[in-house]
Amino acid sequence: MTSRDKPQEHPATRPFQGHPLMMGLARGEPMTAFGIRISRTPDIARLAKASGHHAIWVDLEHSTISLDAAGAICAAAHDLGLMALVRVPEREYGAIGRLLDAGASGLIFPRVETAEQAADLAAACRFPPHGHRSAIAALPQFGYRRLPAAETYRLANDTVVVNVLIESPLGIRNAEAIARVPGVDLVSIGTNDLSAELGVPGDYRHPLVQQALNDALAACTRAGKPLSIGGIADAALNAELLARGAAPFLMTGIDTDVLLASMQERVRGALAGHAAVAVRTSEPQAA
Repeated sequence: MTSRDKPQEHPATRPFQGHPLMMGLARGEPMTAFGIRISRTPDIARLAKASGHHAIWVDLEHSTISLDAAGAICAAAHDLGLMALVRVPEREYGAIGRLLDAGASGLIFPRVETAEQAADLAAACRFPPHGHRSAIAALPQFGYRRLPAAETYRLANDTVVVNVLIESPLGIRNAEAIARVPGVDLVSIGTNDLSAELGVPGDYRHPLVQQALNDALAACTRAGKPLSIGGIADAALNAELLARGAAPFLMTGIDTDVLLASMQERVRGALAGHAAVAVRTSEPQAA
């Protein structure tokens, strides 16, 4: 049998070497992610791909997007080669398995405050022996191929991304223990909620916020886990945090903000054009 005659090995049957986005972060490469809060169709994933993003994240904590719509968007993103994360409401266990079964690459869990919570969430995302996710015969991430159950579960366990979000002083105090939990792949700081919990909402340069961020960066460095910091619109501060060791997981915006900014720009352009016409038509005509 020649090499041409040999059956081609399906990608899902090869040993997984790590999610490309997570591998990129480990190498210190910038990875961009676009947030989704009002979009309801897979076209938003296509737009994210066309604009050069590496990932999307669907916000179910602050939207009324259905699991059905979120799953369809995630499946499309996966087919396009994007990581598809979903932020679920706090420890919403009923959504975890269904979103992963639908095609999500991983989940973002808000307000994780203890290692015990983190371990419980990581286990909910993985099949036995590393968790207690409910059995399923085939997954869209692997082309719905009917692989042996043990192989499906191994591949799914290897490829799922568990991102825990620390948003409180208690979470900061437990950051190292949370980061050391087996199955936690990425730790993030929700700086908006954290600053509010610290009594200085939106004041990201306040010493209390800066100390909390430094503590979390040091904790995750000791634990050997990447820490991304989100929610800060100050580009200079974001650059400082990256220089201090934050993972370059870059949130470029969310669909609500991007649409509003674009609409405002269109209004300004339309009014500027109208004003220019009005000036020309009001000028005296040469004899």
